[in-house]
Amino acid sequence: IIQRRKGPNVIGFVGLLQPLADGLKLFVKETILPSSSNLAVFLIAPMITFILSLIGWAVIPLSENIVLSDLNVGIIYLFAVSSLSVFGIITAGWSSNSKYPFLGALRSAAQMISYEVSIGFVIATVALCAGSFNLSCVVLSQRSIWFFVPLLPMFVIFLISMLAETNRHPFDLPEAEAELVSGYNVEYSAMTFALFF
Repeated sequence: IIQRRKGPNVIGFVGLLQPLADGLKLFVKETILPSSSNLAVFLIAPMITFILSLIGWAVIPLSENIVLSDLNVGIIYLFAVSSLSVFGIITAGWSSNSKYPFLGALRSAAQMISYEVSIGFVIATVALCAGSFNLSCVVLSQRSIWFFVPLLPMFVIFLISMLAETNRHPFDLPEAEAELVSGYNVEYSAMTFALFF
């Protein structure tokens, strides 16, 4: 009887309500705080990660006239904000005061830092082709031809690095489900867990 439950692809139209159901479930769950953890840092770490992921959107143009902050150094701003996200993951693993989340945090941080270097080289190449660090200018300079056509090898490197940066298969080693039980976020529950994703 337990196995006769509905799968995630039938909740709503082709499963489109499943993310809402998961978000509601995480919102109403009780947050469990480990007794041996550093509580202040334990609660601040997911907020750091979430806030940094939101402020990165400030310079990304949504259309020709819709951009929150049209900085001339928008690419440098994105580099700075994305590199700071490592701190949220390190503090999340360290504040749990347990060796398994800390090992998972070290693995995740090492992978994030290493693949940010290759993403940096790809984006620097795009900035050279566009002749500007302003993201609106980068988008507008691709009116005649998208940059992934002449820069196809760099586009492949970007796709691989993007998969690694987000810990997707086959780069999901920092999750280490067999030995580290999910990595740096193993002690988190409810909305503190949801803020990481």
